[in-house]
Order: sequence, then structure tokens, then C-alpha cells
Amino acid sequence: MNSAAEQPNGVFKSVCSLDCPDQCGLLVTKKDGKIVKIQGDPDHPVTSGNICNKVRHMAERIYDEKRLTAPLKRIGEKGEAKFAPISWEEAINTISARWKELIAEEGAESILPYSFYGNMGKLAAEGMDRRFFHRLGASHLERTICSKAGSEGYNYTMGEGAGTDPEETIHAKLFIFWGINAVSTNMHQVMIAQKARKKGAKIVVIDVHKNQTGRLADWFIPIRPGTDAALALGIMHVLFDENLHDEAFLTEYTEGSEELKAHIKQYDPETVSVITGVKADNIRRLARMYGEASPSLIRIGNGIQHHDNGGMIVRTVACLPAVTGQWLNTGGGAIKHNSAVLNYNRQALQRPDLLYGRKPRSFNMNRLGSVLLETNPPVRSLFIYGTNPAVVAPEANKVRKGLLREDLFTIVHDLFLTETAKYADIVLPAASAFESTDFYTSYWHHFIQLQKPVIEPYGDSKSNTEVFRLLAGAMGFTERELQDSDEELIRQALDCPDNPYIEDIDYDSLSRHSFMRAKRKKPLFPGKLKTPSGKIELYSEKMKQEGYPALPTHSPLKSDDDFPFLFVPGPNHNFLNSTFSNNEKHVKLEKAPKLFIHTEDAARLDIEDGETVRVWNHRGECELTASVGEQVLPGVAVSQGLWADMDDKKQLVNSLTPDRLADMGGGAVFFSGKVQIEKLGKQK
Repeated sequence: MNSAAEQPNGVFKSVCSLDCPDQCGLLVTKKDGKIVKIQGDPDHPVTSGNICNKVRHMAERIYDEKRLTAPLKRIGEKGEAKFAPISWEEAINTISARWKELIAEEGAESILPYSFYGNMGKLAAEGMDRRFFHRLGASHLERTICSKAGSEGYNYTMGEGAGTDPEETIHAKLFIFWGINAVSTNMHQVMIAQKARKKGAKIVVIDVHKNQTGRLADWFIPIRPGTDAALALGIMHVLFDENLHDEAFLTEYTEGSEELKAHIKQYDPETVSVITGVKADNIRRLARMYGEASPSLIRIGNGIQHHDNGGMIVRTVACLPAVTGQWLNTGGGAIKHNSAVLNYNRQALQRPDLLYGRKPRSFNMNRLGSVLLETNPPVRSLFIYGTNPAVVAPEANKVRKGLLREDLFTIVHDLFLTETAKYADIVLPAASAFESTDFYTSYWHHFIQLQKPVIEPYGDSKSNTEVFRLLAGAMGFTERELQDSDEELIRQALDCPDNPYIEDIDYDSLSRHSFMRAKRKKPLFPGKLKTPSGKIELYSEKMKQEGYPALPTHSPLKSDDDFPFLFVPGPNHNFLNSTFSNNEKHVKLEKAPKLFIHTEDAARLDIEDGETVRVWNHRGECELTASVGEQVLPGVAVSQGLWADMDDKKQLVNSLTPDRLADMGGGAVFFSGKVQIEKLGKQK
């Protein structure tokens, strides 16, 4: 039978490739060889046929007239976006010839890959590309921009990235969404919570902004940015003080409960209220609600880890279910992410052995601007794919200045001429997920999914694996591992003896079923965790040895000049990072880039709702539309979404964000910057 891509008409199973925990099962309808409809797959046990507008409108993105159809070479100045089409042969030969020169003159470490998970397919994000750059000996990229700080913090407490199975959370009586706009970024967890609410469950949202998730809550609790660890410690203070903790659980399954009890005495509600902006009575009310409700679930979001103290925040919040013993209750506990449940064989997929013992220098992706402008010996070539750093990376003005270097040879592989691609010397047209073979693992639910092409490649676009096989040949690399097919790559990745939960999942079974659930993970307890003690570590000797406080602790954000507003550039509902920000329909849905400020601050600055304001610091400036109200606390300013460059509008919010690193894992601190605000005038 012909493959789905070869069949002009029909309905075919697929999977959403976006960087989202829900990773929905899809049904794609084709007519005359083109996608005409994308809907949720009702057979998927978790996503159950429900999808967001982002993927529902994906066909418009796939067939957008602005989509790249052929390789391009620069014919104008960097940043001018003047290009001429070339053949793939010329593009690959140009790249390989320049790289051979650089390797001969300056060494392979003068070349740096720069990528992330614009496509969550494992082959697209960490397959043949990793093999190729290992063999090349290029500089290494530390891919820490998203969840690394929080993951390290969670692991100090819990040992690995695994928590409650989301399918079981239907049994919870209390949901705390902490630092996550789940309506926009984890909609199916919200749907589960709403079903549970019909049976009496309550939904509490703790966040710096009363966004869509805050508005649906039974109780929204606004908090000052970067003070979440203090709030968690204040809750613990009340839980112990009012005997709402589970002493038996603490004795059997945790390390350091006595030390924690003594430590949290300093975090009384009145002290914590001054730090967090949450009223002392509300801290007591929240602690009592949490201590009395069972099962209770904390959905730990990405937002809280994007601070100077983000790793410690997540580590601290992760201690709460241990204090109340919620890990023993079906549907109780916490979810930061569940990636460990679906661990695959990364060594087999990425093949670090192709380094042949070399240890190239390493750069943190959050500091790209500094890397390009300050590194010596310099990075002389970038290969960028799966991300758009000219919009997404911190200190974006510094990044763009670095991309302007005439001695920097830049290649971008993407679907569109992104803001980053405008600085490239060579632009390569990327195949979409619907045109590629790949496998996907959710970092929330427990399903692995297979994507086979459902349409033919658009124009002359090529997948990530195709491009790096071509480059390997052009560079003269003869290793068999650099020519493995997509199917072979998937087979190797799924052969993972170290993870018994996926031992029944392989390429053939996925081909038959499209998606498969990992074996039900045993409850965390009774059992042994992957911490040094085998228990939940409320006190961590390992943290002490590595230079951190051994007990969960609040520390203030770093000083960021003397600007009065804490600035949080959060996500919006209709974009995913910069993806969709160039799509007219999604821009119309979002209307305009806004800045949410408190009524008191607006009155003091003589700013009215709907006026254009200048937001600035020493890194850059933006012009946004003021949204005045009670959605944030005084002294806090929140924007939503990463807006594409448009008509010289100043809306690049990451021009304001610092590129310093978080306390753990080299994570980003997007939400720990400060700004000044002033009015510019009423929008027309």
C-alpha cells in the first residue's frame, strides 16, 4: 500500500510536533494531496480529540506563501534579507568548502551548532545533527534555555524527572497550578482539573499575572516574581505548626525532615507576606487547604524556574507533597515533567563516541550574544536550526549585533525567512513535521508517538536528518552511523534496556499503533528514588557539597540596575515562542503586544489603559500597549508573547532580558530583569 504521503486523499494519524507537554494525537485530512483539515485524534487516551488553535490552523502555516521552497544565498548586507535562490548542491558545497577551510585554519571548534526544540521530534532535535557535529568536533552547545534549572532543582529533591501520571490526576481534590499558564501551555491538564472540579475539586493558581489560567481558578493568588520558594516555605511553616503534615510519611520516605522543621520556623506567614506580597492570612488559608485536601496535586510550571533562583524555587516547591504525604495518594503529588518515564537510548541516537575522545569547548546557549562578541578564539560559523535566537534568546540586541559580524559564516535551516535567517549567509528550506519521519515522547503524559510523512515535501525542503547526511558526505565522513536511515535511528533510540517502561515499544509496534503508552510506572513509594539516600531529600548533602544550601531556601533576585519594575515576558495564547508570530491569523487573534501594569503604577506614571508605553533598560527598549488593571501586583510588569519583527515596531521583548544564568543548570533568567516604563501616547 502506498504511504500516507503518496495517497492524495484520506484521513491519517499524526502527532503535534510543537514544544508543548500535551503532545496531542492528530487526525490529518488530505484532499488532492494537500492537508485540508487537522483535528484531534479521539482515540488518544489523554488528548482525546481536543487540540488548541495553534495546531488546528497548522495547515495555513504549512502552505503559507512565505514558506521557503529552495536554498538561498545572501546577496545583500547581513540583516537586509536580500537573497538569491541556489541549488541544494551549491548550498551543501558552499557550506562544506567553508567549513573545511575553517577546520584547516582555526580548528573545528570555530564552528558552533545552535538549536533547540522548535520541532519536538527526537530525530529533528537530537539525532543525525548530534552525530554529525560530534564527528566534526565542533564546539558543544549547552541547550539550557527552557527547563534545565528547574529540572536540576527537582532532581535534587526527587532524584529524577518523574512525578504523578497525569491520567491519575482526575482523582485529585485540589489542583495548584504554580507558575504555569496551563490554559495556553498545558490545556489537557486544565481539562482534567475541570472534570475533577465537577466532582468537587478546587483549582488554585499561583502566578505573577492573572492570565487565562488565573481567571478560571477558584482562587487566584498573585505573587511577586522570584519569591515562590518563600511562599512554599511559608506553607510548610503552617503545615508543621498546625500539625497538618504527615509524620509517618516523613519518617519513612524522606531525608532531613527534622532539619526542615527547624529551618522553616523563620518563614512565618508575616515574614513571608513581606517577601511575596501574599497576605499572611492567605498563606495560612492556602496551607490549610493544601494540608486538608487529599489527593492534592501541584502542577509545577516553567515560569518559576526562569529566575536567578529558579532551580531552588522548583526544588522547594517539590518538597511540599512530601510534607503532606501526598505521594501515597492516587492522583496526588506533583508534576514538573515526566520525561524520565519515556527515557530512550540517547547514547545510541546521538553517538557521542563519534567524538573519538575529543573534548570540544562548550558554550551556554543563553549567552549567544556574548559568545559571538567576546569569545576568543572566536566562533567563526553558526549552524542554526529548530530555533530563532534573534527573537528568542536573552539580550537579543547583543545577539543581533553578533550575527552582523562579517567574519561569521551563518547557516539557518528553517521553514521561513525568520528574523535570524535574515542574518544568514546560506538559508536552507526545512521540511515540516508532517513531511518527515520521527518519534515523539511527551514530557507530561506517558505516550510515545510515531510520525510518518503525511504529505510530500513542500517545494525543495529537506528534513534535518537529510541535511546532515548530505553534509556528512560532502565533508568526506565515511562512518556508517552518519548514513543511517530515519527508521534505523528510531530503532536504535527505542532499544533502551535501561528503561523497562518502554521495553515493549519499538518501531514495528509503533508503526502498527501510532502511539503507545509506557508500562504503568509503579507508585514512587514504596520504592527507592535515584537520590543519594534513595528517599525524598528535604535535606540534601549533595547540594551542600556542590555549593548550595542543603535545605530549601529563599534568596532574593540579583540586583539588575536601579529600575523600578520587575519585568516578566510570559507566553501568550496564540504563539509558541516565536512560532506563529509571523502568521496573520494568529497575530490578529492576539491583536497587539501588551504590557500589564497595576492601576496604582499607571496612575503614578499618568498612563491610561490602551496608551503606548516605552519600556526600557540599559539593554534595549520596546513600545507596547498598556493594559491597566489588577492583573499584576504593583511594581510588576508583564508582557505576553514573542512578537515577530514588523514595520520597524519596537516589540522585541527579549531585548530587555538579561543573559546571566540561573542558580542551577545554566538555565535562563528571562523573568528576573528590571525595566522602567514611561508613556508615549494613545494608540490610533
